[in-house]
Amino acid sequence: MPRSAASDRARDRIHALAVMCVLAAASLLIAVLGASPARVSSRELMGDTRAPGEPAFVASHRGGAATAPENTLPAVTAALAAGFDYVEVDVALTADGHAVLMHDKTVDRTTDGHGRLASLTLAQVRALDAGAWFDPAYAGTAVPTFEEFLDTLAGSRGRAIVELKGMWDAAAVSAAVTAVHDRGLDRRIVLASFDGRTLALAAAQSRVVSRLLILKQLPADVVSAVREAGARGVVVSRKAVLARPGIVDELHAAGARLVVYTLNDDAQWDAVTALGVDGIVTDDPHTLSEWQSADGDR
Repeated sequence: MPRSAASDRARDRIHALAVMCVLAAASLLIAVLGASPARVSSRELMGDTRAPGEPAFVASHRGGAATAPENTLPAVTAALAAGFDYVEVDVALTADGHAVLMHDKTVDRTTDGHGRLASLTLAQVRALDAGAWFDPAYAGTAVPTFEEFLDTLAGSRGRAIVELKGMWDAAAVSAAVTAVHDRGLDRRIVLASFDGRTLALAAAQSRVVSRLLILKQLPADVVSAVREAGARGVVVSRKAVLARPGIVDELHAAGARLVVYTLNDDAQWDAVTALGVDGIVTDDPHTLSEWQSADGDR
């Protein structure tokens, strides 16, 4: 049954209140515990705000999905070796609460298994083949755990945007943030989510690990949405940005950044670069990097 506009507004107010309560609790905890490491600044994380026409940073989508099976260690390793600004991956929870790299709600598309990830245990997921569908050369490739991904990242100089898929509870967020901290990656990881409550829980766990709010549509007051989520900026669709190009300057004026997903040709890259967006998520990071270099030489 469709919801009424009034019920949608009530739900949004409750959601915003829940986020603010968690952030308030995080601030109180920090005050009680005393001094803590400084947060990563937007400039340290994603560089200076871009002027129209300046190259955006490149984020390799789902690891390196163009060269290896998406969200697998071979894909991540290839992207890190290529030296892109960021590797982007998706992380979701198994039935027994373990974080693994997976984009879809089901395992059907990217493994030889079937069913919803949330209904499968870690042991069941680890038994799946996540590579043969892409190319026989990758047969036997496993679905990596979040910890395995972090270990791979720690062995490089790379940085990562990690999308936390769905809604995460406090225990799952705590485990993820602890895993990041234990490997000294607090300043090289950005946690991103559509869910403001998940980001609020991450804020309660760490002042250092940065966050990005993912949006399908732009709310009227984007800056307030970013502040309520304690985020450094937004990840949003190209269509939404082109429909409201002034949002780039609004976010920049507030010290926030804007990342656009998922753009795979030069016409799309040109349109958003002309607005001064800060980052582009792409399935074709090699070509985007070459396109940026060629544009800079003209």
